[in-house]
Amino acid sequence: VQLVESGGGLVQPGGSLNLSCVASGTVFDIHSMAWYRQAPGKEREWVATIYSGQGFEYLESVRGRFTGSRDNAKKTTYLQMNNLRSEDTAVYYCNRLRDPWNWGPGTQVTVSS
Repeated sequence: VQLVESGGGLVQPGGSLNLSCVASGTVFDIHSMAWYRQAPGKEREWVATIYSGQGFEYLESVRGRFTGSRDNAKKTTYLQMNNLRSEDTAVYYCNRLRDPWNWGPGTQVTVSS
C-alpha cells in the first residue's frame, strides 16, 4: 500500500489549506482513515478520524476548524483546515486508523506571518 499526502504549504494565521491523501494498492472504502501530524521535536499525534461509515472524530484543539472527508471512488482522504494557528505547524500524514500501513512522506504545513 502506498500513501501520498499533498496540499501543504505556508499560510498566514487564520488562513486555510486543504490536504489530500491518495491510497493505492488496497481496497479503500472498508477502512477507517485518520490524519496525524508531527511537529518539530514532538511525537506524532492523532488529529482526525474519518470512519468508513458515517462519522468523524477530531482532536479537541482542531474541532470546529478542521473537517475530514473522503472520496472512496478516488481512494482519497481530505482534511480541510480553516482558521489555522501557528501551533498547527507540522508535517501531516494520513493512514489507516487500525493497523497502520507504511507511512507516506507527509505534507508540510507551516503557519506563520
